[in-house]
Amino acid sequence: MRNSLIVKLLGAFLLVIAIGGAVIFIFMPKGIHNAFQYYSSRSSQMYANRLSPVLSAYYESNQSWDNVETDLFSMENDLIRPEMGGYGMGKNHQGNDSIAVGMNSMEFRVILADNQGIVVMDSQKEIDGDQISESDLQLGVPIAVLDQQVGTLLVSPNRNPQQNSLTDDFLSSMNKAIFSSAGIAGAIAILLGSILFLQIISPIRKLKAAAIKISDGDLNQRVDIQTKDEFGELGKTFNKMAESLSAAEIQRRHLTADIAHELRTPLSAMQGTLEGIQDGILPFSADQIAILYSETLLLNRLVNDLRLISLSETGQLKLDFSDTNMEELLQQVIDQMKPQTDQKGISLIPDFEGNKILSVDADRIRQVLSNLIRNSLKYTTEGGTISIQAKSDVQQNCYEITVQDTGSGIDPIDLPHIFDRFYRGDESRNRTSGGSGLGLAIVKNLVEAHGGKVWAESPVFFDQNQNRYGTKIKLSLPLSHKNQIG
Repeated sequence: MRNSLIVKLLGAFLLVIAIGGAVIFIFMPKGIHNAFQYYSSRSSQMYANRLSPVLSAYYESNQSWDNVETDLFSMENDLIRPEMGGYGMGKNHQGNDSIAVGMNSMEFRVILADNQGIVVMDSQKEIDGDQISESDLQLGVPIAVLDQQVGTLLVSPNRNPQQNSLTDDFLSSMNKAIFSSAGIAGAIAILLGSILFLQIISPIRKLKAAAIKISDGDLNQRVDIQTKDEFGELGKTFNKMAESLSAAEIQRRHLTADIAHELRTPLSAMQGTLEGIQDGILPFSADQIAILYSETLLLNRLVNDLRLISLSETGQLKLDFSDTNMEELLQQVIDQMKPQTDQKGISLIPDFEGNKILSVDADRIRQVLSNLIRNSLKYTTEGGTISIQAKSDVQQNCYEITVQDTGSGIDPIDLPHIFDRFYRGDESRNRTSGGSGLGLAIVKNLVEAHGGKVWAESPVFFDQNQNRYGTKIKLSLPLSHKNQIG
C-alpha cells in the first residue's frame, strides 16, 4: 500500500498544495505590506497637495512663517470647512485670521522648511531649526507665493507607536486571513482530490483484478468500465485483448484435437492393416503394401502442410520471387488440372485479360491455384463449370485472380471460417468429402506471404426456384513486389 498509485497521487497533490501555500505565505504578506506602504505614501502626497495652498495663503497673509505652528495646527483652532476639503480659515484666540487643519485627527508627520531649507515647523518637534538636505527637499511640495518659492512642505506617514501598532494589527489580521483561507482551501482540495483519485484508481483496480485472473487461466474475464475517457478506451481494448486470447486458446485446443484426429485416421488404418497381416488375416501382398504406402503418403502430405502453415505464420517461409508471366502460369495450372475436371465432367474455363508479368514465387502461386481448383472440384457436380478469371487493376495496384464454380455454395455460417486450419463445414470430418481442412488455410497464408489478400463470396447464383448456389474465391497480388524472404 505504501507504493500504491493513490498514495503517489495524493503525495504529489499534497506537494503541489504545499508549494502553492509556501509561495502564498512568502509573497502575499510582502505584497500586502508594499501595497500598504504605497497607500500611505500616496495618502501623504495627497495630504501635502491639499495643505500646500493653505500654507501659501498663510505666508501671503503673514509674510513669514512665524507662529505658523501655533496659528495653523493648534487644537483650539481645529475649525474645518467642508468646502476647503478639511482645511479652513478661522479666528485664533487673539482674533487674528488663521487657518486651522485639525492635526490631532491626522496620521501624518508634517515638516515645513523655509526657502533656505531650515525647518521652521516639525509636528513631532524633533528637527526644528535643522537644515534639510537638497535631496530631501526635492521630495517635498514647494510652497509658492506670487510664483516665488517661500518654503517646502514634507509630509510622511506618522511613525508614532500608536500608529505603528495599528499598522501591525492590520497586517497581522491580513496574514491570519490568508493563512486561514489557504488552510481551508487546502483541506477542500485534498478532499476533492481524494474523491477524484479514487475514481481514477477504480478502473485501474478492475483492470488489475481481471488481468490477474486471466494470467491464472480464466480467459472469460472482462471489465465493465463505462466512462467515455481514456480509461473507457483502455477497458474496451482490454476486453478485445481478452477475447483474442480466448479465441486463440480455443483455436489452439481445436488445433491439437484436429491434428490428433488427422494423424489417427491414417495411423489407425496402417495399424489395422499391419495387425491383420501379423495375425494372418490379411495376406502380405503387394496390394497391402500399396495401401500402407498410400497412408504414409497421406501422413507425409499432412505433416508438410502443417509445416508450411507454421513457417508462413512465423515469417520463416522462404519465397523465391522471380518475374513470372501470369497468363502462362495460369494456363499451366489449368492444363495440369484438366484431366481431373474432364474425368468428373466439369468444364474448366479460362478468362484472362492481358499478359501481365509479376514478381512472385511461381511454385507457391501454382500451389495456391491448384488448391482452389481442387476445392471447387469437391463441391461441383457433373455438368458444372469452374472458371478462372484474371485481370489487372491499376487503380488498386493489384492483379486479381478469381476462381468461380457452380457448386453447392457455402453456408453463411461457415463462410467466415473457411480459411481456418482444419475447418470443414462437414462436421463428420470425412476426409473423402471434406479433405484435411488445410487447403484453404495454405492458400490464405501463401497469398498473404506475397503481400496479397484472399476472400470468398457465396452464393453467387440463383436458379429458377431461387435456390442459391456457387462460390467465388478471389485473391489479389500486388503489381509490384520486392524480392524477399517471407
